Amino acid sequence: MKDLLYVIEKNKYNTGEIKNLLNQNPSIRFVSLMGVDLGGNATDVKIPMGVFIEDIDKFLASTMQTDGSSVELYEIATLNNAKVDLMPDSDANWYVDYNVDNIDDETGNPVGTLIIPAYLIHDEKKVCSRGILQKAEKNFKHSLMTIFREYPDMIRNIGIDDVDDIADIEMTTATELEFWVNTPEDKANLEKLHVSQSLKEQYWKRTRGIIRTCLEKTLVVIERLGINPELAHKEVGGIPSSISIEGKTNHAMEQLEISWRFSDPIQACDNELIVRNVIEDVFSTNGLEVTFKAKPIERVAGSGGHTHLGVSAKLKNGENVNLFGPKVMTEDFLSKIGYGAIMGLLKNYDVVSPIVTSLSDEFNRLVPGFEAPICTVVSLGHSYGIPSRNRSVLVGYIRDMKNPRATRFELRAPSPLSNKYLVSAACYQTMLDGIEAVAKSGLDTKALEKELSKEPGEEGFYLETEKAYRDEHNIFEHYSQDELDARFSVLPRTVFENMKNFEPSQEKLAVLKKNDVFSDVIIKSFRIGALDKWQKQLNSRVINKDLKILREIEKKHNTDSMDALDEVNWNTISDLKFDMLKDTLTRESLFTRINNAVESKDYQTASDLQIELKDKISLIQELYMSYKKNIY
Repeated sequence: MKDLLYVIEKNKYNTGEIKNLLNQNPSIRFVSLMGVDLGGNATDVKIPMGVFIEDIDKFLASTMQTDGSSVELYEIATLNNAKVDLMPDSDANWYVDYNVDNIDDETGNPVGTLIIPAYLIHDEKKVCSRGILQKAEKNFKHSLMTIFREYPDMIRNIGIDDVDDIADIEMTTATELEFWVNTPEDKANLEKLHVSQSLKEQYWKRTRGIIRTCLEKTLVVIERLGINPELAHKEVGGIPSSISIEGKTNHAMEQLEISWRFSDPIQACDNELIVRNVIEDVFSTNGLEVTFKAKPIERVAGSGGHTHLGVSAKLKNGENVNLFGPKVMTEDFLSKIGYGAIMGLLKNYDVVSPIVTSLSDEFNRLVPGFEAPICTVVSLGHSYGIPSRNRSVLVGYIRDMKNPRATRFELRAPSPLSNKYLVSAACYQTMLDGIEAVAKSGLDTKALEKELSKEPGEEGFYLETEKAYRDEHNIFEHYSQDELDARFSVLPRTVFENMKNFEPSQEKLAVLKKNDVFSDVIIKSFRIGALDKWQKQLNSRVINKDLKILREIEKKHNTDSMDALDEVNWNTISDLKFDMLKDTLTRESLFTRINNAVESKDYQTASDLQIELKDKISLIQELYMSYKKNIY
């Protein structure tokens, strides 16, 4: 398969050359347009290659109609206005997806589908995730150049003499992908997983057997696709695989991570969708299940989708200057532009958070103790000369003293299923707000560092008075929960609470909407879609998952071997189960109250009860593990 065509790189071929390429690769039998809706779902349609090749210029210049019911565009593609068009994007890499289960009779090769990224068009407007990010990129570049012309000291501060020396603003984005794999039907042993995680028995350890084979095959395919993988390793979650007498993997339950080289924002997000498909195909073909859920197993490390954001200026003399890093790395943490970017993201994170975290499962990951961010705070490092990686904060500052171009911010809250197109667009919009505020302030980098490092109650020119925004401690251990809430504010714990952030934050919403990047219609559609999924999943998947957990909690002791302690422990567990599961003539169970609240659209009550359920499930699992340890 190494001689097959895997990628058609953007702007490298004209349509005539593309046609010749496809004619030379007859096993590519189909074309699929990959539009991405507001829920982050990608479309997949099979178009015979002959239709595409017959008039390739016309195909790329036109749109293909689809049904609005097939995409997540709440209150945009309505029943009486459901026409949605797919418009191919010629300014993106096109990928070939080969089906190894379908061998072409004529060529002997797997049948391939050419994946062409596309835009979703409704009423002649781009209403998709890719379209929003495209507008955010254009707005960021144009606005940044406008700021530099009006406030030239912003670039002189980093060694650029004149704005006319800049040929282009280059935005770079990169994502990481963590995921769990396991053999089908295997049940998680929470105790073994918890102990293995505590001992770090899996983290960056050598992969073995079928896991190693799948990981290596995945990297080979990604490399052929031109996505440039950089790193793959075991993550902290998982337990050692069981090997059969024949030397094959009997049982596997491991957490893995793959990362690849950065690209421009839209291409980076396209790449992640393609990589997810490759991972699923390779592992499932080898008999393993893959999940990209943020928290597939309670009380064990979840999976993140960290998103890296950087900006540089390409000068006309060929030099490339990082705009976030200072001119002298040992004399400052950040440039003025860098301070503005991080302050803008943190101040406006109230309206970024609903976009980053829009699923109940994602909130299960954002809890203390699992290296997942729970507070809106950044870490810059303990000193200018020594870079620091603080894994307890929302935003990490990544820098390499030997490679200033690598300076960037790492947003640690996204999960593998977060819509990275919308996440990136929101981040760049809010960063721009902070950069503009810093430019207008005229402050130097030392004053800006002081602003970012202020204590709660200290008034600043831009950041909110009552909050702190920078911390170099391990915030999970250094502060109590009350102290965290006081310093960094109380964070949402449910999708409903997070979506409510849109309501009181009109000033911050205006930042997202500036220059029509996020419109009122788009924000409303996203919010309605998130709430619709939340209440449906709460009434079905969340409750069903917790029901399964509770029904597997059974009495283990008997009268012959019991101690009074066993009876006391079990009674406590049994009472909790009864409260959550059992209706009586005088009271409703917790599950019933949640169902009733959702049915009556009392979402505030449903949200409060979901938090209660989450806390009680966590408590009963902890009590049950302790109870079982005393049974022999």
